[in-house]
Amino acid sequence: MLLEILTPDKTLYAGEVKGVQLPGTGGSFELKENHAPIVSSLTAGTVTARTAEGDKTFEITGGVVEMLANKVVVLA
Repeated sequence: MLLEILTPDKTLYAGEVKGVQLPGTGGSFELKENHAPIVSSLTAGTVTARTAEGDKTFEITGGVVEMLANKVVVLA
């Protein structure tokens, strides 16, 4: 699935991932391929992108995530 992590200044990550772990306001959660559509708020924490090359981590101060049709967009 495709993951994009966007800030007002730049794109932190754009590429294919196996899954993504996110710091939700109600607790940490993970999205994987073919997950149901979702929109959720995010709190400060670590976003972990699970890629074929290994895990990549990104620190965010909060934001929103949307998943639709195997595309995940994180606005941080």
